[in-house]
Amino acid sequence: MRDEVADEQLMEHYRDGDAGAFDVLYRRHKGGLYRYLFRLCKDKAVAEELFQEVWSNIIRSRERYQPSAKFTTFLYQVAHNRLIDYLRQKPELGLSLDAEDDDGDAPVQHLQADPQGQPERLVERKRLAEELVEKIAALPALQRETFLLREEAGLSLEEIALATGVTAETAKSRLRYAVARLRDGLRDLR
Repeated sequence: MRDEVADEQLMEHYRDGDAGAFDVLYRRHKGGLYRYLFRLCKDKAVAEELFQEVWSNIIRSRERYQPSAKFTTFLYQVAHNRLIDYLRQKPELGLSLDAEDDDGDAPVQHLQADPQGQPERLVERKRLAEELVEKIAALPALQRETFLLREEAGLSLEEIALATGVTAETAKSRLRYAVARLRDGLRDLR
């Protein structure tokens, strides 16, 4: 039954003392949040540390929670701020996208085989996926973050703007430039 309750309501229930509501929120968002952090910081240990700190911050702030935006916006704003704090402490670490997922596998390892049994199509799909991962990694950090918030977290432009502390127009521009760069970079691959 809780699985049908909106995130914002779950957070309010958690704020009011229902620990089970937090479990549902965690289960819903743990994968996307971890991948977002991992693909931006490129270090599994750091991503795990940041992941735990973000959830700890959510727990600590529960009593002050007011649903002024979607829960995902709130969650990724906390993650964005924690990541920025970490990067300020480690300026030598740049935001980047790693070619591995949270299992340590390249994302292309999870591509489904061609249902027609044509191995050359699978090889081509893997090659395109590897190129896409490389092109995303080559995006400027702010464009990459905006792209990942849109594609990984499913946030709208307004929610990205709230989470990253910029205007909606800035978020829109960053996303537009990121998509244009990816299209340009992948155009010659077909």
